[in-house]
Amino acid sequence: MATVAAAPRTLRELTSNGYALDPAPEAFGALRSSLDVVSDADELWTRMRRDGYLFLPGYLDRDLVLEARRVAVEKLAAQGHFVPGTPPMAAVARPGSGIKFAPDLAHDNQPLFDLLYDGLMIAFYERFLGGEVRHFDYTWMRAVSPGKGTKPHGDSVFMNRGTTNLFTSWTPLGDVSFDLGGLIVLEGSNRIDEISSTYGQRDVDTYCENGTDSAQPAGADGWWTGTLAEDPAELRQRWGRRWLTNEFRAGDLLVFSIYTLHASLDNHSDRIRLSADSRYQLASDPVDERWIGDKPIGHGSAGKRGRIC
Repeated sequence: MATVAAAPRTLRELTSNGYALDPAPEAFGALRSSLDVVSDADELWTRMRRDGYLFLPGYLDRDLVLEARRVAVEKLAAQGHFVPGTPPMAAVARPGSGIKFAPDLAHDNQPLFDLLYDGLMIAFYERFLGGEVRHFDYTWMRAVSPGKGTKPHGDSVFMNRGTTNLFTSWTPLGDVSFDLGGLIVLEGSNRIDEISSTYGQRDVDTYCENGTDSAQPAGADGWWTGTLAEDPAELRQRWGRRWLTNEFRAGDLLVFSIYTLHASLDNHSDRIRLSADSRYQLASDPVDERWIGDKPIGHGSAGKRGRIC
């Protein structure tokens, strides 16, 4: 008997970290396009300060995005993450693959480097920031298998040792349907002072110097992961903000601030969702030493700092 394809997921069926999201208009909505003002730095800043994000659908070169995807999926195919006999560009997940975070996919991927660190991307940030731009040398690559998405968090707790005038580009490496599960941002969460002045000031790489074992992390259950909440729906309700997202296409760009809370939808498809996170700031501003250099230390032991708890 022939199988019948499942109907596409609707707004009423979206989940994040296993929790159903409220589809009511006051709780959930679509990202606002800023492509119409992409050359107007003043208006871009007005929107960023108010909303915490800028959505630029179709801004990037779709062909270049797909070439970066091709290099990445060829690596995933060689690693055995796809169903044998399926085209690598379709990224059909082998049952049990379980892959989520895959920074190695950024290595030896020249189209990805050209996409993220040259051309239209750098032109946008030079215009937006108003000067010479520096990007982090570390690229966060996601290859998200079917299952739960990323929990709610902000970027500041992972990279706040330099300037806080730091911005993330989330770049989908392919078309992303609601079923595949793209990024969601909490509208205006960058303006919640109670979060930015407490949670936003923490550092996932600190530990207690005055504990019984100074080599142990600050949290009793291990190093803190940076997660703000387990339940995105409860977090939204607590602060009275909307979760925003879209179905994305290769060539779309989503930019947000270091304090903007975000997460991702769960992947209810049979495919692996590919995306890249990259970070940008003014070259003249101080930079977080964990994310620069030929071999950034990241969240390794060299990046840990002691504090009095």
